[in-house]
Amino acid sequence: MKLLIRNLARTITEAELEEMFETYGRIQSCSLVLDKETGSSKGFGFVEMPMLGEAKAAMKALNGKELNGNKIRVKKVEAKVEKDEAESQFKTVWKNKRDKPSS
Repeated sequence: MKLLIRNLARTITEAELEEMFETYGRIQSCSLVLDKETGSSKGFGFVEMPMLGEAKAAMKALNGKELNGNKIRVKKVEAKVEKDEAESQFKTVWKNKRDKPSS
């Protein structure tokens, strides 16, 4: 499960973030989002944990926890549906409904 961690202190490192989540299980990946110009943290990152139960335990325990003076937020990353793909699916459904013979 991929988790989004927001409201992180700008000084936190990937190693610190990973260490915090390792308490709850195995980490598949961990990354902070960095500003392209300055290279400093933008205050959010992602942690991916392969075991669903471990990820849920980490999310429950760490969401709202104060870390370096910030109350962090942890939530599951939702899959994004591309706008064009969603419109295409809608048009297909609409077309199929219009093409059906009326009874």
